Amino acid sequence: MRLVKFLVGLAILVAIAVFAAYQYWQHRLDAPIALETAQIYEVPEGAGYHRVVDELVTRGILEHRWPYQVLLRLESQSIPALRAGEFQLEPGMSGRELIALLGSNRVVTYTLTVPEGWTFRQMRERLARAPKLAKPGREMSEAQIMAALGQPGMSPEGWFFPDTYRYRKGVSDLDILKQAFESMQVRLDEIWRERGENLAIETPYEALILASLIERETGAPEERREIAGVFMRRLEKGMRLQTDPTVIYGLGDDYDGNITRADLRRPTPYNTYVIEGLPPTPIALPGRAALEAAVNPKPGDSLYFVARGDGTHQFSRSLKEHNAAVRKYILNR
Repeated sequence: MRLVKFLVGLAILVAIAVFAAYQYWQHRLDAPIALETAQIYEVPEGAGYHRVVDELVTRGILEHRWPYQVLLRLESQSIPALRAGEFQLEPGMSGRELIALLGSNRVVTYTLTVPEGWTFRQMRERLARAPKLAKPGREMSEAQIMAALGQPGMSPEGWFFPDTYRYRKGVSDLDILKQAFESMQVRLDEIWRERGENLAIETPYEALILASLIERETGAPEERREIAGVFMRRLEKGMRLQTDPTVIYGLGDDYDGNITRADLRRPTPYNTYVIEGLPPTPIALPGRAALEAAVNPKPGDSLYFVARGDGTHQFSRSLKEHNAAVRKYILNR
């Protein structure tokens, strides 16, 4: 009888001890990690659970290894596989929450914004300065980049949609370029299907070129379709487009911030004061609004416009009206 009582008492003590140990283990998992400020922690590619826990203990973020060794042994099915990447650890989070975070898709991301109207060259310069971005494309020529994107022989200008792109550490500049290229293709195809009738342009690429001129000519949203209308009517009548941004693009590094009469007469493949019709390629990266304006120009009879100096333009139907506007807004100024 005494033996039975002893065994029962021992079993009770063992159960209490196991319960207490379990509660203490849970307490250690739920205790806040040792951080006073937010910190970025990177899980290296191919790093296993034990290696990561050891490193977190070594860095003093976790106090002990054993709670996480026990966690792996008892609850391995509930532990997500750790993901490579950067994670932001926050003060007050528990060890259990930390392990869950490292197995989630909540990696630290960065943003890269390409403004509407930038050139491909400017986009490349921003990519070259972007933090945490792998940069295999930095040393490539434009031709090599387009070949790497599966578009050999294609001019890159205009083909990358200006937008804000999110990426994580390890993503490459070529990945961003591919995403921007595919985004432009999708939008251009959608907009071309919704084009107006009787346009003086015949292909989506011509729409892309025209949109780039519109993008560079005005930053006023309400003017885009009106600018498009002027360009479209001039194309229909066989008039040269005579738009300054094409002169600037054609000058390249020779442009010093001012356009002279000699510049307007200087023959380049892009100078629409010299060439007929559209330039051979886009001159910038147009946004969606410029693309939509290019295929849905505003009806009217204006054939000229001149900048007022406040970001908007004065539109004219005749050369006489236009010359008067030039005297008012440019020569007098």
